[in-house]
Amino acid sequence: MRGLETTTDVAGSLTETLRRAAAHERLVVLCSFQKEESVILDELLALAPHVRVVTIDTGVLFGETLATWRFFEEHFGVEIEVERALGAPPWTGPEHCCGSAKVAALERALAGADAWITGLRREQGPTRAQTQLVEVDARRAGIAKYNPLAHWTERDLWSRIHERGLPYHPLHDEGYASIGCAPCTLPGDGRAGRWAGTEKSECGLHPTR
Repeated sequence: MRGLETTTDVAGSLTETLRRAAAHERLVVLCSFQKEESVILDELLALAPHVRVVTIDTGVLFGETLATWRFFEEHFGVEIEVERALGAPPWTGPEHCCGSAKVAALERALAGADAWITGLRREQGPTRAQTQLVEVDARRAGIAKYNPLAHWTERDLWSRIHERGLPYHPLHDEGYASIGCAPCTLPGDGRAGRWAGTEKSECGLHPTR
């Protein structure tokens, strides 16, 4: 892992991290249909055809997200499993996020898994600045957590997407760097558009650092 953490070859770090993840028989990748997942799935599905691709549906996703969901399935030839954020309270503002329901959905998605893959990147903000390529998820029985894009920048992502003609969420073209639920997300760099108007930048799926 030490060699991976010091690499400046982002393409190499992605491939090598995904190869390590692919060795797990019960592997899950969390997908929110953003640019990060497009880059990951492009390489991952060839290395780990057994991977379960799972998304969390809060019931208030953008219409564009639902369309991108279908586009991802068609382009990558994969059936994406869905876990629904059940029991979320009625939305009354970004300060009342359905985080607990999303975390419960993630726990169901990871039940029985021995590793999972995320699109976390250090560049996304202070809460993610120390993200490692390979971590131990202490909150979930110590399963392996792979963050193969930890060192990637926005420029790296878009270069790969355009180079390979990968699908991506259309709201990225409208200034949304990070896309969550429709009522809580505005355009903005990094995580700035999430829960706009509050200090919140994470929903609880990933511990803050």
